[in-house]
Amino acid sequence: MSAPLVDIRDVSHRFGQHAALKNVSLAIEPGSYTILLGPSGSGKTTLLSILGGFVSPSEGKVFIRGEDCTSVPPAKRPTTTVFQDYALFPHMSVGGNVGFGLRMRGVDGTSRAARAREALALVGLAAAFDKKPHQLSGGQRQRVALARALVVEPAVLLLDEPLGALDLKLRRQMQDELKAIQKRVGTAFIHVTHDQEEAMALADHCVVMNDGRIEDEGPPERVYARPATRFSATFMGESTILAGKVTEVANGIITIATQAGPVSLPGTLRAGTAVALAIRPEHLVFGATAGTVALGGAKVNDVVFQGSFKRVLAMSTKDPALHFIAKASAAATVQAGDTVAVSCNAGDIILLAD
Repeated sequence: MSAPLVDIRDVSHRFGQHAALKNVSLAIEPGSYTILLGPSGSGKTTLLSILGGFVSPSEGKVFIRGEDCTSVPPAKRPTTTVFQDYALFPHMSVGGNVGFGLRMRGVDGTSRAARAREALALVGLAAAFDKKPHQLSGGQRQRVALARALVVEPAVLLLDEPLGALDLKLRRQMQDELKAIQKRVGTAFIHVTHDQEEAMALADHCVVMNDGRIEDEGPPERVYARPATRFSATFMGESTILAGKVTEVANGIITIATQAGPVSLPGTLRAGTAVALAIRPEHLVFGATAGTVALGGAKVNDVVFQGSFKRVLAMSTKDPALHFIAKASAAATVQAGDTVAVSCNAGDIILLAD
């Protein structure tokens, strides 16, 4: 197996008494699109700043292409960063902005202009070379910042919430463009966001962070379908969480007592073990169905139409503290005030250590 492009080893960082990162280790493969996903204060931006050389870790090492870059300044490491505010020079033309990094590296004017035009063509802005940043839309300025970062041919491109300032429609358009550009250039992208939908749309490697640690990592399909922790199950998409305790173990099947009733699943945990069960909204079914796990009745509190589906919030009639989050079809007749039976397939229940 080849060595990772980026190898973060036991990195910790403190701002005064606050521990922003706690013994983080992470490997990034060449050509991958990695998303660092987590809430504010989870450590994702601090980790990106350490990768870019803007912050030196309190402990640990960062290797890029096998070289120790822990103390290497930003301009001398094989990374470039696209910031949320784009940081374009307003007095320079778009071409001048894109070629600025090449200018700092001593590339002559003719070569600089040619490479800047190539980078702008890559992001679909070939005609903008002589314009000023203020003449461009937000999405176009974002692409200029991307071209400026890519023109110096970094081994790793770092993106700090680059779509955060865009409206929803433009953000989704730029997600498609970012993914397409990354596939064309083959550079490893490491992208910070707190937007779960953005993570699933872009990543082939998703890293879920919380309180300075990595909670879960892997392909987004796996992280969503089989999250490793309770936090990951609730942050990477929504889940209904049932708290429970194993009451019986027999022939590879465990029975778990929950506030919605007993649930039997394949497993080997010992009796008395506290667990949590997570169920994704699309897997909850209103109405009892043969062969499914019955989760009792629920009173519907709210129904929100969201285009292709209805988001339904309901409260268990057995335990008011248990709230179900479900996705029903757009044509479903369920409405607030209804009392419904709730069930799901046993194979769709995610068993988590509590």
